[in-house]
Amino acid sequence: MTSYFIRRVLLIVPTFIGVSLLVFTLTRLVPGGPIERMLNEAAMAGNEMGASAMVGGYDGVGGSTLSAEQLEELKAYYGFDKPVLISYLEWLGKVLVLDLGTSTRYGEPVWDTIRDRFPISIFYGVTTLILTYGVCIPLGIAKAIRHKSSFDNITSVIVFFGYAIPSYVVGIAVLTLFASEWELFPLGGFVSDDFEDLGFWDQVRDVFNHAVLPLLAYLAGSFAVTTLMMKNALMDNLAADYVRTAVAKGMAFKRAVFRHALRNSLIPIATSFGSNISLILTGSFLIEKIFNIDGFGLLGFESLVERDYPIVMGILVISSLLFLIGNILSDICVALVDPRVRFGSDGAAG
Repeated sequence: MTSYFIRRVLLIVPTFIGVSLLVFTLTRLVPGGPIERMLNEAAMAGNEMGASAMVGGYDGVGGSTLSAEQLEELKAYYGFDKPVLISYLEWLGKVLVLDLGTSTRYGEPVWDTIRDRFPISIFYGVTTLILTYGVCIPLGIAKAIRHKSSFDNITSVIVFFGYAIPSYVVGIAVLTLFASEWELFPLGGFVSDDFEDLGFWDQVRDVFNHAVLPLLAYLAGSFAVTTLMMKNALMDNLAADYVRTAVAKGMAFKRAVFRHALRNSLIPIATSFGSNISLILTGSFLIEKIFNIDGFGLLGFESLVERDYPIVMGILVISSLLFLIGNILSDICVALVDPRVRFGSDGAAG
């Protein structure tokens, strides 16, 4: 098993190179870019000031008063004057020394921009993960044991209702009802403007008040899937021969559930654990936009729209590494839940 995990760790390198090279190439091929964006902004500013109309252009996009030599200098500054492969190798070399470049939108190092959003994304991601598994696993167990009861039917209606509505719609609904109409929670943001002036427990309460509604929206998407996955897996194991045999030999049903069936039922949950880490930590730009949260999701979306490719690539580095490491964590969780699983030399579970 140790050799298997070592190989999985080593596979992170070629996988990361393949993903980052693909995205890096796309950023060079898609129309638009930081230079075109700056030229367009300059042209719009010139129009607003009543300046004379700008003539010329850059690749047919926008107008510019810059000479060809100045445009070439800009291209060299942003690394667009070199072939894609050479530019990628230079970027990769900087990444290896933890240099993600400089944002073309904010004019500051990419890592500093991302680092400011990191605590917010970690807070919402970890909290959502804990609440999802802390609520969905017990609820799925209760629904499986009390299948077709009133409790199962009522909770199924709630679960399917939450599954049918997109999480951003849930966000808009709770924001309108609880924040705008009833004024029970803030309209948005991560903390209040006077957060620094509050005492410790007041700061905790302030963070909690701001987090309730976004967390409801985050939970809406993963709540139903995890609950039904837990319920269906447990019901399959309760119908298996080894559980029925244990009960037939005199073992209490509750003991058979929690001693035998439950552990095997956690395997699908453990399999999806790693991928959920990367998805939750990177956030949802729609929810962050609705609640005015400066997290990873909103930063990545705005950077993509503004063609801020250094930040796009910086977020790609973090999210892809989280996803690859999360897959390894999934394998570890499966091995911990099911001791029968052994990873052979070919990388398959046996």
